[in-house]
Amino acid sequence: MKLPRGSSLVLASHNKGKLREIAELVAPFGLHVKGADELGLPEPEETGVTFAENAALKAVAAAQATGLPALSDDSGLCVTALNDAPGVYSARWAGEQRDFDMAMRKIRDELAAIRADNYAAHFVCALAFALPTGQTEIFQGEVHGHLEFPPRGTRGFGYDPIFVANGMKQTFGEISPVLKHSISHRAKAFDKLKEALE
Repeated sequence: MKLPRGSSLVLASHNKGKLREIAELVAPFGLHVKGADELGLPEPEETGVTFAENAALKAVAAAQATGLPALSDDSGLCVTALNDAPGVYSARWAGEQRDFDMAMRKIRDELAAIRADNYAAHFVCALAFALPTGQTEIFQGEVHGHLEFPPRGTRGFGYDPIFVANGMKQTFGEISPVLKHSISHRAKAFDKLKEALE
């Protein structure tokens, strides 16, 4: 699965925050990164029931459509008291407009409705690396912590402003991108991907 420096890699995502974060993480490999939007790729329907399944179907679709190696990420927030919801539906909880303020309010309201006293949560990231031949590898990472309301911080994206990783006091929305890249679920999945690429 090794890619020589200077190779092109398709990032099979239309999420601008995710694209920015992934592009920064793959930068050391000297790859030419192209986003799905830039290539006019449609967003495939996420029909998988796990993060790994959804990541794989997006990466394979992008690799076959472009003839280039493709990398896809499927990630989300799992809240223990909500039976790990929103999970694979994390983006869908934000609606078509990707309104994560609304999604965070929904989580807060659902926790209040069941009078939850446990705000434990974890982020999961499944990275799928696919070649046009259909060969695919999955690399998964997790970061555990808890939720805090109201949301804090304008850095990061998605549910970052309500998530505090274990051992920290600031939310992912408050910490620097450099720190987040060193501890996040996506960083842990990327560490596994880097080992495969190297």
